[in-house]
Amino acid sequence: MQKRVNEVTMRGTPVTLLGPKMKVGDLAPDFVVQDASMNEVKLSDFTGKVRIINAVPSIDTSVCSAQVHHFNVAAANLKDTIIFSISVDLPFALRRYCAAEGIDEVKVTSDHKDLDFGLKYGVVIAEKRLLTRAVFVIDQQGKIAYLEYVKEVSNEPDYDKVLTAVKTLV
Repeated sequence: MQKRVNEVTMRGTPVTLLGPKMKVGDLAPDFVVQDASMNEVKLSDFTGKVRIINAVPSIDTSVCSAQVHHFNVAAANLKDTIIFSISVDLPFALRRYCAAEGIDEVKVTSDHKDLDFGLKYGVVIAEKRLLTRAVFVIDQQGKIAYLEYVKEVSNEPDYDKVLTAVKTLV
């Protein structure tokens, strides 16, 4: 398994990321995660649509929650676009969070079982078994059109760049 160090920090301390570093133009690997009802969801289930993948460490932190809320609001203005939020939180916690917070536009999913998404996209923090904060935009043909591995895990991504990338595709 490929290990990458010094690309991302968590509270200023470098962390080790497991998996490959994806690049714009790469074919987006298919993956399997679980939704809040523990049903399997695959990236390929939404082929032909633009897909935003919003990776966060834990839905129960203020920055991650703000990020999910931001994309939930943005979803209303995006046509033919599916937004995933992926963490390693258990599906039960995701269901509780979505109900309490009114998250209904973002597909909030869990990679807790196999880290299938995290290991394929290079976002698993080895020291914590959490996902680092990252955003990927996948075009209708399945290629990565935009990505951001957020340099400091406690910071939010550049939402304007993400949404600009999406708008060029739809």
